[in-house]
This record gives sequence, structure tokens and C-alpha cells, in this order.
Amino acid sequence: MMMEMPLVEMKGIVKNFGRVQALRGVDFTVGKNEIVGLLGDNGAGKSTLIKILVGFYQPDEGEIYFEGKKVSFSSPKDARAMGIETVYQDLALVELMSIARNFFLGRELTYKIGPFEFLDKRRMNKIAKEVLTDIGVRVRDVNEAVSFLSGGERQAIAIGRAIHFGAKLLILDEPTAALSIKETQRVLELVLEAKSRGLSVVFITHNIYHVYEVADRFTLLEHGKKVGDFRKEEVTPQDIMNIISRETKAA
Repeated sequence: MMMEMPLVEMKGIVKNFGRVQALRGVDFTVGKNEIVGLLGDNGAGKSTLIKILVGFYQPDEGEIYFEGKKVSFSSPKDARAMGIETVYQDLALVELMSIARNFFLGRELTYKIGPFEFLDKRRMNKIAKEVLTDIGVRVRDVNEAVSFLSGGERQAIAIGRAIHFGAKLLILDEPTAALSIKETQRVLELVLEAKSRGLSVVFITHNIYHVYEVADRFTLLEHGKKVGDFRKEEVTPQDIMNIISRETKAA
């Protein structure tokens, strides 16, 4: 029986910053329609690995394949064009702009009158409201500034945006950090919603219990090395914590 080709395959990724070895030959895969928890302590190399995947950094060694094709993204814009959306902890939302404007940030809809081009605010408002409602996100008014939203609502907009614009891979960097219990649960539901719509998800977090609820598989990094790769049925949250703790002490 042939194994299905992974959506993402990173092979032997090495990255050094001066004398600091951030990544030491890391292999990382994400299957199609799979949620992968990327776990490890501070300084484990999680963010560096993801920044290499999306073209923010270039690897010193190693290869990256997306949908079976070798790729080399020179910027996050290139990765986005291929269907990789990243939602960073700071969300990259513009506080003073409306929900709808943030939803279409970098992809604004316009119309022309003669030689002049105008933002199609009415259409953007309509689509943003429909999409967010469709995935179960209630917003009071899509003209409301993002600065008035809670952390969970901001995460919901960012995830909804990725789903709407046809992302194939959604990368979430600490999506539940600083959220209430209720908001955390809503974000986890949105992660499962993204999977139900065919997306693959990389969920980077320190909170093993949060990601354990939704992930299919866990990749563990410590001090720039991969120290484990387990399917959910193979490990408990405590097992994962024990492995990370053991590797931290051994380093």
C-alpha cells in the first residue's frame, strides 16, 4: 500500500545564527488534512523551523517540499501565494482598521470609475460578515475597529481569513496564549473547523493540554533537534511533558 504524499516535507533542516545552532538536521512533515502539534520549550527551534518553512529565513542546509514539489520561498508572500497562511501570536492585525479591512488586508477588493480605483467597502463588509458567520464567529459590526475585540475574537478573524482565502496549510503560533478558558475552547473549535474544511494545521504551543485536544500527531523539538514524533494514540500529555523535560535536563 502506497503512503499518501505529505503536504509538507522538510528534510535535514539546519540553521545557524553565528555560533548558535538553532536547528540541527530537523525532519518535519505535515500530512494532508492533518493537525500537527509542534512542541518544545523556549529555544527549542519551533519558531525558527516555521520561519524557514514560510520563507522568513533561508536554511543553511536541507530541503523543503510542498505538495511533492521542491520549493524555496524567498519571502512569506511567496509561501502565502502557495496556500500557506501563518497566524502569529501578535496576529499582524491593524488595530485602528475595521474587522472587514483586516479580513481583506493585502487582498483588498476594488472597483473602478473611469481611471480611478476605489475600495469596495460594501462588498468587503458583506463577505467578511458572511464568512465569519459561516464558521460560527459572531461579530457585532464588521466596521468596528479591531482594537475593541478580545484576543479570542482576533484569533477567530485571522483563522476565518485563512479558511476563506483557500489556505492549504494554516500555521498557528501560540494561538491560545493569554486567552480565557471560554475563548481558548472557541479557538480549538475553529482549528477543528479548519480541518473539516480540508486544511492542514501546524499548532505551535507551550500548552500541551490545549493542543492535545485537537492534534492528530505531535512533533517534539528540543535544542534544535527533533526528539520525538508520535501519533495521538501513542502518547498521553504526561508522556510528552516527560520527554521534553528529560531532553531539557540532558542538554
